[in-house]
Amino acid sequence: MLRYIYGHELDWFPLLRDTMFRDRAAQFADRLGWDVSVDAQGHERDEYDDLNPLYVIREQSDGRHGGSMRFLPTTGRTMVNEHFIHLSEGVEIRSPLIWECTRFCLSATADGKVAAGLMAACGEIMKGFGLTHLVGVFDARMVRIYRLIGAPPEVLGSDGVGVERISVGLWAHEQANPDRVFRRAGLSPQQSKSWFDASFGPIRPAEVVAA
Repeated sequence: MLRYIYGHELDWFPLLRDTMFRDRAAQFADRLGWDVSVDAQGHERDEYDDLNPLYVIREQSDGRHGGSMRFLPTTGRTMVNEHFIHLSEGVEIRSPLIWECTRFCLSATADGKVAAGLMAACGEIMKGFGLTHLVGVFDARMVRIYRLIGAPPEVLGSDGVGVERISVGLWAHEQANPDRVFRRAGLSPQQSKSWFDASFGPIRPAEVVAA
């Protein structure tokens, strides 16, 4: 299932929490060789994990992490404005209607359904919280994945060439192909929405935006 969990709630799910941060270490530090911090427990964490972000986590049948993403409102601190501002030519991306999505991570055993399920969750977040866009930084390997899933972003700026190329992009809900996303995820729209509602209830966007 897909779980929507705020940072302060992670301790309620210790196995899911620990396997997520360890899978992040395996992906970002070991496989991709990124300059990230891994603690003595083998967890990859950064300063943005201390800001009580919203995590979307695909929980496998054994209770372990299958894939995840991290979300923060752009009205506060974000990686795109603090570390990747050069990709948008110095223009900060800030709006109550835009959230940042980072740390797209898949476990070593995850299949294409997990990645597509996470993108379906992006749609639920945008609808449920009354957002118009998500923004994120991604590397060259993700371009093909987003295209296959049916949710390619609008690229705002890039730096580097080949496999070293990184870009910042915007995802608008209406630009995605929801039928293709759900089909690749092996999910029905009803199932996806029920997982979201189980975490938040039927949020009315107008109430959230006004809050």
